[in-house]
Amino acid sequence: MSNMLKVIEVLAESDKSWEDAAAQAVANASKTLHGVKSIYVENMEAKVEGDKIVSYRINGKISFMLER
Repeated sequence: MSNMLKVIEVLAESDKSWEDAAAQAVANASKTLHGVKSIYVENMEAKVEGDKIVSYRINGKISFMLER
């Protein structure tokens, strides 16, 4: 029997880094999804205020196992 994955698209934001935004996306998705396997970061952007980056944003695709 083969495994089947589903992919969802999420947006996440962090005031620390893009990596932290991705980690938060996975942590939050894992609260309601079981069997999270990967995140593909599709886009990255940063919000700037007063010549400084104040937040990091990612658009990610999270894959997880479908339960049978």
